[in-house]
Amino acid sequence: MTAVRPRDAASLILLDYKGKKPYVLMGKRHPGHSFMPSKFVFPGGRLDALDRRIPVSGTLNLHVESKLCEKVTKSTSLKARALALTALRETFEETGIVIGETGLGPYQAPSGTPWEIYEKKEIWPSLDGLDLVARAITPPHYPKRFDTRFFLCDSKMIAHQEPGFAGPESEFVELAWVTIEEAKKLDIPSITGMILTSLSEQLEAGLAPYRPIPFYRTKYGIYTREFLSGTLS
Repeated sequence: MTAVRPRDAASLILLDYKGKKPYVLMGKRHPGHSFMPSKFVFPGGRLDALDRRIPVSGTLNLHVESKLCEKVTKSTSLKARALALTALRETFEETGIVIGETGLGPYQAPSGTPWEIYEKKEIWPSLDGLDLVARAITPPHYPKRFDTRFFLCDSKMIAHQEPGFAGPESEFVELAWVTIEEAKKLDIPSITGMILTSLSEQLEAGLAPYRPIPFYRTKYGIYTREFLSGTLS
């Protein structure tokens, strides 16, 4: 059986330092989903062609961009930027949370798209506050596969939140702010647990921009952990 080709995707890990320990935002997927039903995951989804053409405020950190372009066929700065915007768009679509900056004047978004909320609230999608903590490709035996980049963002970058996005008929039936240790005790995919562990390690080490990040994928039938260094030339 030929393995399904993974699709480019992105997730966003929102981090809130409201207590002694940082909290992350998790969403419980609808039980009717064919992919990971009822699992708690980070907001995210697949890259959309429109994500390549959205105007933004700020640019990706060069270390982040370099890691996004590493071990990728035909990598470009435009694709790295688009993946970061995918994480922002999917976060809004699943949670109602808008990440960006206010006070920069009117924003124009393509009509009939999720980006219209940015125009309505005069919020500019912001990329310079995003970090990258992991990349993972779904193993070959899954019917749906994604090549997902996991971005990190401080909750201080939340500019607005629309109510009523989580519920019994929504993609996420529940949203929860939990500590990393609490998140590990939820019903989560194994890869989410690995990324939470790596996130803890990276936080303890201080999130240096030049640090290597884990890249999980299957090679020769074995699920491996490599590292993306993002070395700048």
